[in-house]
Formats: sequence, structure tokens, C-alpha cells
Amino acid sequence: MVLATCCRLTAPLLLPVLTAARRQGRDLRSRETLPAPSYCSLAGCSSKLGLHPIWQGPLRIPGGTRQSPIDIRVRDSVFDPHLQPLSITYDPSTCLQIWNNGYSFLVEFDDLTDKSVIKGGPLKNQFKLKQFHFHWGAIDDWGSEHTLDSKVFPAELHLVHWNCCKYASFEEAIMEDNGLAVIAVFLKIGKHHQELQKLIDALPLVKHKDTLTDFKNFDPSCLLPYCPDYWTYFGSLTTPPLSESVTWIIKKRPIQVSPNQLAGFRNLLFTSVGEEEQNMVDNFRPLQPLMNRTVHSNFEPMLEIARFKEKSEEHVHRPHAGF
Repeated sequence: MVLATCCRLTAPLLLPVLTAARRQGRDLRSRETLPAPSYCSLAGCSSKLGLHPIWQGPLRIPGGTRQSPIDIRVRDSVFDPHLQPLSITYDPSTCLQIWNNGYSFLVEFDDLTDKSVIKGGPLKNQFKLKQFHFHWGAIDDWGSEHTLDSKVFPAELHLVHWNCCKYASFEEAIMEDNGLAVIAVFLKIGKHHQELQKLIDALPLVKHKDTLTDFKNFDPSCLLPYCPDYWTYFGSLTTPPLSESVTWIIKKRPIQVSPNQLAGFRNLLFTSVGEEEQNMVDNFRPLQPLMNRTVHSNFEPMLEIARFKEKSEEHVHRPHAGF
């Protein structure tokens, strides 16, 4: 998860200078020459490929017990019958602009009104949408921050909201308990996502770090899967300051995007105009330990596992046509 507009004044402290990577002999582009793994856990890919210089220092905060991202173990998640469907109301008119902050691109929203909000589910208050962004890999074999039974997805969407009932501003909510709620959606390679294409078409305008462009009348609801099922747990930001202020809501079903659309993300740059170009890839944090936390779900995970097993067995034993 990437911080939003309020942190631009501190961005030089939060986002790394890429020349530091070259001084340490880590050329980010060298990852692209590595063979693509057939199956990759995020922790494994992190150690093999190296990471953005933002993660060359300590990867955890002292005493942190609720860090993100995590691997969601479906069998270990606990069904909570009291979890209701999430209520999501997004107004396309609140969409403002796209900003390349040197680590991802942020689509930012006007949060001065209550037009784009979420409530319900695991949330006891109403939360306003501030921005959304993505994390992705250099190739399609990795890129997501969270994993699902060690399965890595090519990319992950984060819709970032702040608690407007408890706190006066997004800036305050970032550092406080129950301050943020983030909806995470996995992306998988598949069919062309028609609504996402409007965003992809605008990305060349923010190719370099610290560039912005107006981006109006976009409804982020089009990026959500129709399935209402989700997992939820208490965690942290996935970029500095790594504050443990986030209620994570991980959608069960991924959305599909085409290979060309995901390639549009990779054409962005970590670097500013005039600097040596470094493609924006592998902008994810390594997995963190679950520790004593429990991941809850609004659906029964064991029934999901049983249905999956039943379908797999049906596929194995289904006779071929004509025999």
C-alpha cells in the first residue's frame, strides 16, 4: 500500500533515490534477464530478484506485531457469521488526478465530501476513499503483495480509505489505530478489461516520477469483482512508515486484465525526467509473519475447499465425448 497526496512533502524521505541501488551494485533492470519461474512464492521471488531500494533497509518496524502483507491460508481462516457484505458507494465525479510518486501511480480522489465511501463488513465506521494504486511484478509470474495459499498473482489493487468518523484528516488517520481500511483485489491474466483501459491510456502522461495529470469521471467500482466474499485482518501499511493502522479487506475473487494492459504498468518509470531510466516493476513488499493474528472471512472457507475438490474430481473422472 502506498501513501497518498498528504505525504508529498515527505516523499523524499519515504521513497528511495534509485542511484543508491546502482552504488550498491543492484541494477533493477537485471531482473528482466532472469528466467521466469514456473511457480513463485513472494518470499522466494523477493530473495531471488532483489527489491526496490526502499526495502534495502530494515523490513520491519521495531516491536511490530501486525505487519502486512501476509500469506492467506484458506484452511486456517475463520468464518465469522457476523461479517456482513461491504457497502461500497463510489462517485466518479470525485476522481481527480493520477500521480507517479516514484514507487507506483496513485489515482487520487476528492475526500472533502461523503460521495465516495465504504461501510459495513468488518468496519464500525464510515471510511472515505482517498486513492487507489497497484503493485506488480517485472513479469506475470509475480507482483502481488498478499498471497493466497502461497499463490502469487501478477498484480494487486489497493483502494485506500480513511476513518472520517474518528479522525479529522487522512494525515491523522494514517498513524492511528483503526485509521485506514484498504480493499485489496488480485489481478490475473485473462481477458481485456474494458473499463481499466481508460486508466491505461492515461499512464503515458505520468511516465516519470513526480508527474501528474488530470483524470476525471472514473468509477473505481469497475475494478471490483462481483463476488461479495472477502477475508479481513488487522495489519499495516506496506510502505514506510509501516504504521499498524489498516483494516485489510481482501476480495476472494480476482479480476482479469490482458497481458498488454499489465505491460502498460511496466512502462512507467521509478525515475524523474533527466535521470537514467528505471522501469517501475517489482514494487511490492515481502511477506510478513502472521504472528498471533486471525484472518476472518464472510464465507465458509471449508465449503469453498470442498467445492473446489469436488470440481477437480469431476474434471478428472469426466468421460471424453464420443467414448
